[in-house]
Amino acid sequence: MDAPQPTARTGGVVATLALAGTTAAVMQTLVTPLIAELPQILDTSASNAAWVITVTLLVAAVCVPISGRLGDLVGKRRMLLACAVPLVAGSVACALASGVAPTIVGRGLQGMGMGMVPLGIALLRDVVPAEKLSSSIALVSASMGIGGGLGLPLAAAIAQYADWRVLFWGSAALAAAIGVLIWFLVPEVPAGAKGQRFDTAGALGLAAGLVSLLLAVSKGADWGWGSATTLGLFAASVVVLLAWGLWEVRTTDPLIDLRTTARSRVLLTDVASVFIGFGMYASMLVMPQVLQFPEATGYGLGQSMLAAGLWMAPGGIMMMVVSPLGGKLTDARGPKVTLVCGALVLAAGYALAQALIGTAWGVMLVTVVTSGGVGLAYGAMPALIMGSVPLSETAAANGFNTLMRSLGTSIGSAVIGVILAQMTTTMGGHTFASEAGFRTALLVGGGLALVSAAIAAVIPAVRAEPPGHTRAPAAESGDTPAARA
Repeated sequence: MDAPQPTARTGGVVATLALAGTTAAVMQTLVTPLIAELPQILDTSASNAAWVITVTLLVAAVCVPISGRLGDLVGKRRMLLACAVPLVAGSVACALASGVAPTIVGRGLQGMGMGMVPLGIALLRDVVPAEKLSSSIALVSASMGIGGGLGLPLAAAIAQYADWRVLFWGSAALAAAIGVLIWFLVPEVPAGAKGQRFDTAGALGLAAGLVSLLLAVSKGADWGWGSATTLGLFAASVVVLLAWGLWEVRTTDPLIDLRTTARSRVLLTDVASVFIGFGMYASMLVMPQVLQFPEATGYGLGQSMLAAGLWMAPGGIMMMVVSPLGGKLTDARGPKVTLVCGALVLAAGYALAQALIGTAWGVMLVTVVTSGGVGLAYGAMPALIMGSVPLSETAAANGFNTLMRSLGTSIGSAVIGVILAQMTTTMGGHTFASEAGFRTALLVGGGLALVSAAIAAVIPAVRAEPPGHTRAPAAESGDTPAARA
């Protein structure tokens, strides 16, 4: 099958897809400034209020790979528009909510729209000329981090100086605007897997396995890691995911082609993605607490919620700066080199943190360095994936890679949470995570970034073709600047 011809004007398409990814990331960080106040706002317990955050993670984990596969089957533009609908509906539901149950429903709807990022990255392969593909992939892929870095201080400002419902009305307007831009600026391209069936049984099996695993990971600290509920969910996830894997390798049109995923380039990239996601989350969890803990602790910096967000905002800006540079590095040396460099920069940021977290300026510098590393890594991973899978599996493979990143952040949240819960100090009748706990968490994040670099370093290069060999179309062979390692 011939590759779709790139459109002549792609600037508006790339900008729209990057803004769509940024919007999806903003949805995830939207309620972060409200975490402490959610029980009072929703008139419920802290454990119930925590579901406002957990449900988005669970629904996104299930829907991202499904929306990716549907993008291959029915068209990526159509699925991008479909993802905008629950983002708007969920935002409106949260803005109108009067209790915890409708808020959880709204946040779940928002989670359904998180497939925008992998769909957007996959669409780039269809519409962007080869010479612009690497930098475009890097920008759209990094948009998740950009949205998180810039959305957090904005959400904090709104939460501090306006009614909390304004957050959701604003997100509804933003999601609606994205839908309009997609409608007018993103071209329709033929579905890469037209004529294949949707794997309903595979979707249900993956959903059941992921929900069991992520529930155990995200709620294990609350329920007890040794409790029957947590252990039962871990056991169920293993059984269900094994059964799902057997089904996927035997069915004709699988949700995720595990044989393709098992190729060394794809498999090692996905594994590296888990460690990058874990490593990134250590900074996201530790730095805001260091900034906001009272100065009386001896290591807290006593910043307000808004000030803490502003100190961390340059990290999002750094991702925007690094993205085109990462694209140029990928064109020159290949995405494997870019991924290794990103992981090493992330590790260097954590090394700097050991000396610099005593001041707000130091925390900002650490955030800038770690964000730069994440931006390089996030831009390289989709390029490696798309250079290794056929056009008919582009969106599904990117969706699965996004899931691996999310799995890394989920595991990172649990592990870093355990470290900080075990290493505490008491002051004035209040218990705080200790300075040693913060430093240990950052060391763990840096160590896992180095593990990711080591994994990326052994990703095999594309094999050279013998003289006279006739090359397959670019879309099927992965022969793009983004694909060359």
